Amino acid sequence: MSHVSPLLRALCIMALALYSVMAAAETVDFDLLGLDGKRYRLSDYRGKWVLVNYWATWCPPCREELPELEVFHNNHKDTDAVVLGVAMERIEKPRLKAFVDEQFLSYPILIAEPAARTELGRVPGLPTSFLVNPEGELVARQVGPLTMEDIEGFIDAMRE
Repeated sequence: MSHVSPLLRALCIMALALYSVMAAAETVDFDLLGLDGKRYRLSDYRGKWVLVNYWATWCPPCREELPELEVFHNNHKDTDAVVLGVAMERIEKPRLKAFVDEQFLSYPILIAEPAARTELGRVPGLPTSFLVNPEGELVARQVGPLTMEDIEGFIDAMRE
């Protein structure tokens, strides 16, 4: 494969990763404590698309995508989709709450210990987002920042 361009190789790897996630379409779930003290289960959101975004306050690309995720969440939360942010770092809750308030985030922020693997799959870097369809099946994973248009475009394509 040494004669294949790096870009083509990267695209093939991404397509394979997406295909393997889609081919394994089985329901997924987790139960995590939220910053607000409530328990959150992924299965509580059946009937909606759920973007689960693993992030950290110290991560520049994570911070860059937060406004996009907030707008997506606010545009869809009452109809067809929600965002669940999972803070994947060791941070005191008051510091995390202050950061969330400063960023004007209204979607649920859940707390998890840093780990390379979660209930949804591998998290090779931050941010990593997983998209779960209304049936509770994991349909995609994105390593790196997302825009609102990225999320809406993928959901629209999956509906066709």
